[in-house]
Amino acid sequence: MLEKSCINLNPLILVVEDNEDILFNLKLILESNNYQVITAKNGKEAIDVLSKLKENPEIILSDIMMPELDGYDFFKTISEDPRWGHIPFLFLTAKASPKDIRFGKMLGVDDYITKPFKEQDLLAVISGKITRKKRINSINKEIEEMLLSLNKEGIQSISEEDKGQVILISVFWDDHMGPTVRDCFPREGRFPFSINQVGQQLFQATVSIYGHELITKAEGMLLNIENISRNGYILFDSYPDPTARSKKREYMLGVIAPKISYFNSLKIKEILKEASKQIQARNQLDLAVFREKILNLLSTPF
Repeated sequence: MLEKSCINLNPLILVVEDNEDILFNLKLILESNNYQVITAKNGKEAIDVLSKLKENPEIILSDIMMPELDGYDFFKTISEDPRWGHIPFLFLTAKASPKDIRFGKMLGVDDYITKPFKEQDLLAVISGKITRKKRINSINKEIEEMLLSLNKEGIQSISEEDKGQVILISVFWDDHMGPTVRDCFPREGRFPFSINQVGQQLFQATVSIYGHELITKAEGMLLNIENISRNGYILFDSYPDPTARSKKREYMLGVIAPKISYFNSLKIKEILKEASKQIQARNQLDLAVFREKILNLLSTPF
């Protein structure tokens, strides 16, 4: 019993592979290097395994070509689930043409490892991904604790006068012109700053943090825009677009307001993700509808 408890302290890896020989060898390599390993033979079985775990694996290693549910559909399914979407995901596959790798990157896969692989290369990539995940989790925890301490006295809602200063914008990346404000609401109003300039600055600031190559799934950020004395919350996302230079169309939805608390930003993110789904589906986006939801949120006492 004690031995099992000690083993459980080691990082847990889910390996999804339909070839029994490869699966056996992977399990042997990982367990001999102090990893816990759970296995599945296809994406459908892997989802069933994940749903029964008390704690998520540190990383998922998956083949692409598998029966019932292949690697692409498996990754798409878990990346859309809030329980598993944050788990680092690696494709282990012989299918590694530039086109295949580009498609996987567009989906948001963390990395590819091609067969045949060297044991030390596999272990180095896995160790690096797990270390990076732990570092990000540690930073996020520190930020959350800091923001919680800043908000412990309660959250003030915006006043009726401030409502007119809440702006919702959409900004799209243009390969020739750079970030371009496509729409905003309200479209008319007196603001002590240029909405176009602020929208472009917010887009560029986030790209400098994440980089174009990492904008593959929704990422949000709460900002203090000092030069205009405003808070901003922005959500970045993208969708496949063969006409774009990077083969994906990057865009940003942003809220600019006199004050946005950390707690409100969590709810704003969900509203903007809902709006982003409209863009993903190529539907007409009515900013006024989503701005009204945000106004109701900001004007409601916490």
